[in-house]
Amino acid sequence: MNMKSFWWLALAFTLTWIWLQWTQFSAPKVDPLAQSSSAVQGQVAPALDVPGANTGVVSNSAVPTLQNVVEQGSRIKVTTDTLDLIIDTVGGDIREARLLEYGGSKDHTQPFQLMSDSGALIFMAQNGIATQPKATLPAPNHKARYTVEKSEYIISGDTLVVPMTWQQDGVKVTKTYTFKKGDYLITVDYKVENQTDQAWSGSLYSQLVRNRFNPDDNFMMYTYTGPVLYDGNAEEKYVKHSFDDLTTQEIVGRNVTGGWAAMIQQYFLAALVPNQTAQNVYYAKPVGDDRFAVGLVEPLVEVAPGQVGTLSSQIYIGPEKQDVLAEIAPGLELTIDYGILTILAEPLFWILAQIYALVGNWGVAIILLTLLIKLVFYKLSETSYRSMARLKKFQPKLQQLKENYGDDKVIFQQKMMKLYKEEKINPLGGCLPIFIQMPVFIALYWVLLYSVEMRQAPFMLWIEDLSAQDPYFILPVIMGITMFIQQKLNPSAMMDETQQKVMKLLPFIFTIFFLWFPAGLVLYWVVNNILSVAQQWYITKKIEAGEEK
Repeated sequence: MNMKSFWWLALAFTLTWIWLQWTQFSAPKVDPLAQSSSAVQGQVAPALDVPGANTGVVSNSAVPTLQNVVEQGSRIKVTTDTLDLIIDTVGGDIREARLLEYGGSKDHTQPFQLMSDSGALIFMAQNGIATQPKATLPAPNHKARYTVEKSEYIISGDTLVVPMTWQQDGVKVTKTYTFKKGDYLITVDYKVENQTDQAWSGSLYSQLVRNRFNPDDNFMMYTYTGPVLYDGNAEEKYVKHSFDDLTTQEIVGRNVTGGWAAMIQQYFLAALVPNQTAQNVYYAKPVGDDRFAVGLVEPLVEVAPGQVGTLSSQIYIGPEKQDVLAEIAPGLELTIDYGILTILAEPLFWILAQIYALVGNWGVAIILLTLLIKLVFYKLSETSYRSMARLKKFQPKLQQLKENYGDDKVIFQQKMMKLYKEEKINPLGGCLPIFIQMPVFIALYWVLLYSVEMRQAPFMLWIEDLSAQDPYFILPVIMGITMFIQQKLNPSAMMDETQQKVMKLLPFIFTIFFLWFPAGLVLYWVVNNILSVAQQWYITKKIEAGEEK
C-alpha cells in the first residue's frame, strides 16, 4: 500500500469513526451491579424492591409511576436570572424549564426550552417521599397536591425561596425550592413536622422522566440522548443506559455512595445530585407511554413524635459546562461525553477556552488552536509529507514500471520494491505520524461537537452559529477544494485505474458529507487542510528542486 492510500485511508477512517459512533452509544451496556439486582433479562420487571440504607428498606413500589396522561394542578411560575420554570402543585414537580441565557434552537429570540409536560417533548423533574410498605403515617409523593401562597415568584436578591405545603393525618410537610442568582443548581428541602404520637419515617426520592423525543436531533450528527448513572466506586463509573436498553433490562437496587443520575442530551442536562456521603439507591426504568425514569432513593429518615425532620437533595437544570459541573459533584463533568478520548479532549477544550478568553471569538479560537496543534505535530507531519514528496518525485519511474510490468503484479511489486531500495524510499514512512496525530484530531472533533460554548456562537460574515451547518455551504465547498488540492500533491502511479477513479470522487463525497456538519467542525477541517496543503506543497517543491534528498 502506498503513502497516498494510507493518507486517504486515515481520512476515511476518521470520518467513518465519527459517523459510526452512534453504535457505541446505542449498544446495550451491561451493568455488573444491575445484574445482581432483581432486574429480569428480556422482560420488564413489574415492581422493583429497592434496598434502602442501613436504617431500613424502602419499597420502590411505594414510588408511584407516571400515568399516561400527566395530571396538572395549579401552575407556579418561577423566574430567576438563569431559569424560567413552571412548577405544578401536583407533586410540586418541575414541569417546564427554559434557559434564559440560551436561545431556542429555531427562534433564537426565545429562551431554550429543556423541559415540558405537554406536546411532543415530555421531560419533568419529580420528587417525593417514599414510605415503607406497612407505614401507618403518610408522606407526599409526586402525585400529592400542595398548596402555595403565590402563583408567581421572581428573584430580586441573591436567593429565591418557593415554599409549598402538604398536610395529612397529623403530618405537615413543607417542600421548598431554593434558587440562587446566576446558578442552575436548585436545592429541594422537605421539612417534616410530625404532629402525631407515632414515629414517622420516609425516604426522599427524586426522578427525571422523559420520552425519547429530542427536537434538536441531527440525523447526520448522532449524539446521545437519555439516562446516565454515576458510581464513583465502580470499575466503570459513568454508564449510559439507553432507552432501548431499559425496555429489556431495568436498573434497580443499585447501592451507591454519593453518585448522581441524569438525563442528558447535546449541550444540556438535568441531573439529580444527592448527599455525596450517603448511601443512595439508584434505578432506571420505563414508566409507560414510551417514557422512562432515572432516579434515586436517599437514606431512610425517622422523625420522632412531636419533632421536626429535614430531607434535602439538589437538581441541576442547565448547560453542560465543564467548570460548573465539576464543582457540583464528582464526575458530573463527564456528561460532556468525549468518550475514550476524554484524556485528550479535556485539555484541548481548556486550551481552546484560554484562547477564547484572549480573542473573544470561538471561531478565531478554533483557527488558532488548529494552528497550534499543527505546530506541535509539525515534525511528524513533515515526515509524512517528505515520504509522499519523494514518492511523487519518482512517480515517472513508477509509472514506467507500471507500463512495463503492470500485467504481472508479482514482477511489478518486485521491481517497485527494488526501486524503493535503490532510492532509499520508505513507502510506509509517513504512516505512523498520521496515525499518531489522528486521536488528537478526533478528540478535537468531540470537543467542538459537545461544547455548549459553540452553540449559537457567531464567527464572522455569514457564520452566525458555529454549532449549526453553514447556511450557504461555503465552508464545506472550501473543504472539498482543499482535499482535491491535497490529492493532487500525492503520488498516484501505484494505483490502478479503478482506485484512481475512487480517489477522485472522495473530495466530492466528503463535501456532501460535510454539508450537515456544524460550521465550527467544518472550520476546523478547512483550516487543518489549508495548513496541511501549505506544508506539503512547501516540502514537495523543495524535494522536486533537489534541495532535499
